[in-house]
Amino acid sequence: MIDVPISALEVAVVESGTRGVETLRDTATFARRLELLGYHRIWYAEHHHSPAIGAFPPVVLIAHAAASTSSIRIGSGGVLAPNHAPLTLAEQFATLAALHEDRIDLGIGRGPGTFDEATARALRRGAGPATDAQYRDDVAAILSLLVDEVTLGPLPEPWLLCSSTAGAALAARLGLPIAVAHHIRPDNTFAVLERYRAEFIPSRWCEQPRVVVCVEVICAETEQEAAWRAGPMDVVKAGLLKGLSEIPFPTPADAAAHRFTAEERQALAGFRAQQACGTPEAVVRRLAQLAAETGADELMLTTPVYDIDARVRSYELIKKHCEATKVR
Repeated sequence: MIDVPISALEVAVVESGTRGVETLRDTATFARRLELLGYHRIWYAEHHHSPAIGAFPPVVLIAHAAASTSSIRIGSGGVLAPNHAPLTLAEQFATLAALHEDRIDLGIGRGPGTFDEATARALRRGAGPATDAQYRDDVAAILSLLVDEVTLGPLPEPWLLCSSTAGAALAARLGLPIAVAHHIRPDNTFAVLERYRAEFIPSRWCEQPRVVVCVEVICAETEQEAAWRAGPMDVVKAGLLKGLSEIPFPTPADAAAHRFTAEERQALAGFRAQQACGTPEAVVRRLAQLAAETGADELMLTTPVYDIDARVRSYELIKKHCEATKVR
């Protein structure tokens, strides 16, 4: 049984054969349907220059989804601090928090959001990758500006996205809650949590360590269908293993016809074993295990599957099985 809140991370997949505008239309629909299902929050990720994932600014998606819903928390998972001026982020999220009181989260991350160096430099107006010190200063500046200069009323809830022990140390030092990117670097999860909890210093933002663990989850009525739904993202991941970042998000049928190398199959199987894919029973059992092992205060599910109805169905099956388990 899962006894922690469950949320969603939406990466705005642009499906092969569709246009970005259709993905944008789906974002509000997706948020409304997850709200009806009782999910706690939904976050939007920042990505750039990828045919598989839309380059839609999280702040715009948040504003659109928040205006289309009434109770679910909405936020970034995350905005990437090196790509934005701290004052700009503080002003944007303070405005969102004023418009949608007690519903806005400001999840901050470090990466460029792209594998393309030219795009990363364009985002940073020609500057190179941010140093550790620059990132620390940016995060501290965002928090300070929120409190001291641009506060319009209720503050957004700040989070730090972490996939490394360095990020965990920064979150601990600033007394911020963290979202652990288990769906990206699962081998780092327990080291990140250990350092964060060992070094945590209470702050105005958080009195004690607070952890969201983000997991890739694909749920369907049968294991065969879940594996079929997982196929498109497997193709994208296999491309990334080869250093190819411009892989479109294929249909499940096209993905089923894709030929993976033995090495790719082994790597994909190893990754999937650390996530959750299968029937509702198997997925909920795995999520409960992960929540217990990590001591997570909340689980955040990301479900990169083709077709919004299939994506929502995955979340629906999980919620229904969780509720049925609680009844028993």
